[in-house]
Amino acid sequence: MRWLVYIAAAIAVVAILVVIIGYSLPKGHSATVSTTIALPPDAVYALLADVDRYQSWRPSVKSLQRHADRDGRPSWTEEVSGMKIPLFFERMERPSLLVARIADPALPFGGTWTYRIQPAAGGSAVSITEDGEVYNPFFRFMSRFVFGYTATLEEFVKNLESRAGSAR
Repeated sequence: MRWLVYIAAAIAVVAILVVIIGYSLPKGHSATVSTTIALPPDAVYALLADVDRYQSWRPSVKSLQRHADRDGRPSWTEEVSGMKIPLFFERMERPSLLVARIADPALPFGGTWTYRIQPAAGGSAVSITEDGEVYNPFFRFMSRFVFGYTATLEEFVKNLESRAGSAR
């Protein structure tokens, strides 16, 4: 019976350490992932701006609901990993720039993804920068030490590369 108490105490100590470390980490972070896509910039822009088709090339998007546009720009909610994340494009400058923002301040995280598209040999150079904030110290610890700041960006780029390859 005593070993159960020791195990419970060890788990509690680890949980407390995770939260303390999480509080010591900055809320904000910036991470960038880049790739070259074998499509011209206008085609890459069109692919990224067409949120209605995200589910067809992003397997992690379990559902997508469109909302009324905000100032003429798309607004939508994605269900990813069991979370519903409302988003909107706050900037759209064809064919070189898109900025998507999380639209729910009640989530444990927030921020923007900035998509930059430039002409490159054989297609387009694409970089996606996440300027994110993680408000919950437990999630802050997990995003820094377990998942990494670029995991979601890398998955998105992999899906984008795959989709662009089939669009040639």
